[in-house]
Amino acid sequence: MTGIVPTERGIGGTAAADALPELVVVVFAAVTHLADPWFLFAALAIAYWFAGDRLATAPRRAGAVAIAAVTCAYAATALGKAWFAVPRPPGAMPPADVPIWLPGLVAGWYEAQVLSDGFGFPSGHATGAAAAYGALALLYDRVWTARRRLLAGGGVAVAVAASRVAIEVHYVVDVVAGLLVGAGVVVGVLGLAGDARFRGFGVDRVVGGSEIDPTPAFLLAAALSVVAAGVAAAGGHTGEVVEAGIGIATGVGGAVGWLLVDGDEPAVPVRIAVPALAVTGSLWVGAYALAGSLAVTLIATTAAVVAVVALPALPERFGWTA
Repeated sequence: MTGIVPTERGIGGTAAADALPELVVVVFAAVTHLADPWFLFAALAIAYWFAGDRLATAPRRAGAVAIAAVTCAYAATALGKAWFAVPRPPGAMPPADVPIWLPGLVAGWYEAQVLSDGFGFPSGHATGAAAAYGALALLYDRVWTARRRLLAGGGVAVAVAASRVAIEVHYVVDVVAGLLVGAGVVVGVLGLAGDARFRGFGVDRVVGGSEIDPTPAFLLAAALSVVAAGVAAAGGHTGEVVEAGIGIATGVGGAVGWLLVDGDEPAVPVRIAVPALAVTGSLWVGAYALAGSLAVTLIATTAAVVAVVALPALPERFGWTA
């Protein structure tokens, strides 16, 4: 579908990025980590496991819905990138312009940040940031006021979006589209989950968020990813097929994991969460490392997500509460 979104779609963002001081660009390269998939899913998993009643009306349900929202956001991104199939800015291609004053290890990190392959529209980082920080702001409803939470979440999402333009891996239109898609995903997912604040979505209305259900959103993410995989395969985009496959596994794994959870479990004990994080993290890293074998990637991702979502229920089921 190349042509719907033009290959040359800059509106001055590239020139502005070129004019930034090197130190500012290096700082933006660090800011972009706030929406790396590994960072978002790790942060959301930790919030899901450990949050208590002081943070949310229904902390386990809030955390699961937040994870589902980000899963949907990445599924929408995979579909958009495969559908529009437009390249990133020239600055995302090697060789990288690395500041000569950066020490060796930092220079290697910086080069990895400012070089990026794959398609550019919409920005996955901007979409994920809007979905993740928007969902956190809306679901963890006992922290600050709603206004302060939304301002903070929106500020982080905009900072991430700006960072992607500053390090020249996206055009401005890519990140603006990502922010809009991410925000729309949050509204849709909370509606599907049954959040009474977003009437017009879903079927059963829930007052107070005590019975919100992430299952429809996880299943939606899987369905969107199936479509994305089909579009990517038809276009011969192998990398996007793998990304869509991970989205299918994440959506299915989330829905399966939630079948084991009641939704009112207490926080996960640290002595259980630490080894669980190590195991699930290893599975997640392995899923990407073995991306050449789609079957292994799907199995590892599904297992990791099932474990993450089901973990709050496991201590009681297996007598680990003592």
